[in-house]
Amino acid sequence: MIETIVKGCVIGILVSAPMGPVNMLCVQRTLNRGRWHGFFTGLGAMVSDVVYAFITLLGMSLVEDFLRKNEMLIQLIGSLILIVFGYFVFRANPLKGWTPVTKNEETHYFRDFITSFVFTLSNVTIIFVFITLYARFTFTPVTDGNGHLMLALASIAIGALVWWFFLSSFISMLRKHFNRKGLVILNKIVGSILIIISVVGILFSVFGITI
Repeated sequence: MIETIVKGCVIGILVSAPMGPVNMLCVQRTLNRGRWHGFFTGLGAMVSDVVYAFITLLGMSLVEDFLRKNEMLIQLIGSLILIVFGYFVFRANPLKGWTPVTKNEETHYFRDFITSFVFTLSNVTIIFVFITLYARFTFTPVTDGNGHLMLALASIAIGALVWWFFLSSFISMLRKHFNRKGLVILNKIVGSILIIISVVGILFSVFGITI
């Protein structure tokens, strides 16, 4: 159970952290309207991610026997894919397409939530990110019953919330001295972490260690 919680939280953070369009939207709203507008933007993305996490977990339960028989191979493949993903995150420029909104524009928190939820839900490619992370961490809570499934989804949600709370709070604290180039550095850090996790995973797979 503790393993499910830890892995779920890590997956939730790794899914949310790369500086994509939703992260940039969170940053923009935090800078222009305040911390809670940014947080509710992240909250919408988190709910959408949990929906896809649930769909992906149910889908993987259909190939449970295959996953168990090829656990090490799947971990290795998942690690290699995650390295590629981490590389693209590292090389990506989060400032591309930066379009700040006017500071005088007012938005309700619920609208921040809904727009972010719909925007994230439209990105079905997140399913492949979840599949890769599930394979890398051998994350199959569906096989342990509905209780573990609900716990897994809650853990993913908590991990995502931790990220969105951190990002909105961090940007809010630096509003007066904010340098947008700092986002590039943050993106490189996230990409580097993904690559390091992947390399460690490959070493574990080669030596037959399951995590």
